[in-house]
Amino acid sequence: MAETPHIPVLLNPLLAAVAPVTGVWLDGTFGAGGYARGLLAAGADTVIGVDRDPLAFQMAAPWVGEYGDRLRLVPGTFSQLDAHAGEPLDGVVLDLGVSSMQLDLAERGFSFMKDGPLDMRMSQQGDSAADLVNTVEEAELADIIYLYGEDHASRRIARAIVQAREARPFETTLQLAEVVARCLPRPKPGQSHPATRTFQAIRIAVNTEFTELAEGLAAAERALKPGGKLAVVTFHSLEDRIVKRFFQLASGAEANANRYAPARETTTARFEMITRRAVGPDDEELAANPRSRSAKLRVGRRTDAPAKAIAPDALGVPQFRKKGRR
Repeated sequence: MAETPHIPVLLNPLLAAVAPVTGVWLDGTFGAGGYARGLLAAGADTVIGVDRDPLAFQMAAPWVGEYGDRLRLVPGTFSQLDAHAGEPLDGVVLDLGVSSMQLDLAERGFSFMKDGPLDMRMSQQGDSAADLVNTVEEAELADIIYLYGEDHASRRIARAIVQAREARPFETTLQLAEVVARCLPRPKPGQSHPATRTFQAIRIAVNTEFTELAEGLAAAERALKPGGKLAVVTFHSLEDRIVKRFFQLASGAEANANRYAPARETTTARFEMITRRAVGPDDEELAANPRSRSAKLRVGRRTDAPAKAIAPDALGVPQFRKKGRR
């Protein structure tokens, strides 16, 4: 069996949390196939691998046939995973954010460490990062950088980008990274690159990642059988905040912030928490895969309560004043 090209983050703690692994599972962010292969090795009868990036399935072509009918690949987004599954599921795994294979390919335009076209589209369709930074108004660009990147210098960065694009439209990753770096202090040893938050924010906007996440969590709730498990791996605080909030609301574990406020109506739990708090990498995994350092795993088990929609703003999904940008 060929080796997977990238290391799936938190795979061992995930498999331990969802054990025993049986029945039909859906990997909503198939990527390089690490989670799907781990689930199959752990005992899943079938894994449905969903991904919006055509490259994921091209890379899987040499080994996917080894699993026969046990592995079914479906192009699409995990926001529609219940439709992609077509049947009740025993488990769902979501590994959020950009994958290693996308970061490592300069031509995909996700990384400021390698020069390439300013693209960032996971599906390789629609508006690119270059389209966004070259066309959106300064105020909206500042909002994107602030709300999706949590960068308090967002207005300064947006102003610098708009001024730079008037002289020359943005075409490459290093071109954008240099403009951002020039308007921020030089990082101290051990600090991240000045463009890290801006690249994160633009990538999230290009791929409507938070809308996808909110809709994907709801789709998983609809698709899971009673007793089915939902495991989500996040890589930054904004993602984790949404996932944590989802599980709090769906499990009835939301705290009452004001003891003098009227008691909330009792919530029928739609999930029971398997992990009481987020699980991170241990020292061994950190040494083997430094990219895992910010990863957090949360796992819940579906009850037999009917699925219930949760509004994105209730999950803490950043809301824009301008319509159309999610």
